Amino acid sequence: MKVIDGLDNLKDNLPYPVLTLGNFDGVHLGHQKIFRLLKERAELKQGTSVVYTFVPHPLRVIAPERAPKLLTTYKDKISLIEESGIDAIICAHFTREFANISAEDFVRKILSGAIGAQEIFIGSNYLFGRHRRGSPEMLQELGRELGFDVTVVDEIRIGSTAVSSSTIRSLVAKGIVEEAATLLGRLYSVEGIVVSGAKRGKSLLNTPTANLLTANELLPRDGVYATTVEFEGKIYGGATNIGHNPTFEEKKFSFETHLLDFDGQLMGKTLRVFFVQRLRDEIRFANVDELGSQMKKDIAHIRRILKPLLVS
Repeated sequence: MKVIDGLDNLKDNLPYPVLTLGNFDGVHLGHQKIFRLLKERAELKQGTSVVYTFVPHPLRVIAPERAPKLLTTYKDKISLIEESGIDAIICAHFTREFANISAEDFVRKILSGAIGAQEIFIGSNYLFGRHRRGSPEMLQELGRELGFDVTVVDEIRIGSTAVSSSTIRSLVAKGIVEEAATLLGRLYSVEGIVVSGAKRGKSLLNTPTANLLTANELLPRDGVYATTVEFEGKIYGGATNIGHNPTFEEKKFSFETHLLDFDGQLMGKTLRVFFVQRLRDEIRFANVDELGSQMKKDIAHIRRILKPLLVS
């Protein structure tokens, strides 16, 4: 996949661009549906499937106080879009100046003019341009004038729930990771680097944990989770704790994972943690022995949950 960092770096004309635009945070089932349609149409026309997205999220510039905690880092979003089989992604640098472009000018000068879009696929609820005045209906009207086709893609619903980034963010924030996975089409995951922690896991509890530092903005609600962990191409079962370790009366936040059936060095290594199920809230125990006993029960429970996922 060709990654074009800013429209100024679009040097060559793309053959018959079939384009979609949006933030695509999470790259969920709704986004994946649009990408499939995009690819199919581009292949039929021997053209180029193009995703046009923004860095940073527009609300970071327009109204930082309302900007959401994102499901995916920029790196992960690019990777997930590439996995979808898209030919090219244009990452526009969203600035105050960019935010002041009217919806009509954005379509005329950028989508049609600079990129030369021949066909555009857009979600039925997507709004764009200054004050979000651009709509699918406006895009269709301009398409008739400027000579490109517009396909409006209906939202996906799972049961009574519309698939959207905001809904998934809410589920993750509440720790409802199973439902979040259903809307994402995959387990919610977070990548982190193992850094030095309090070193109590092995010395006090005989359960070594990897203390993780992550660039992800959104972690599930504090608590204990059954997870799987990817490390150097292999998948391990994991027991993950998010929170403040109330038994030790700490205020410092921690995100730590115990890898089941692993014996090795992890310091400085990169892990990806996939959230399968939330077991319980963090609990303040009377002493270390009570905490250790509960951890053994949690790990036994997690092994039962993960057994169907880890069968080799």
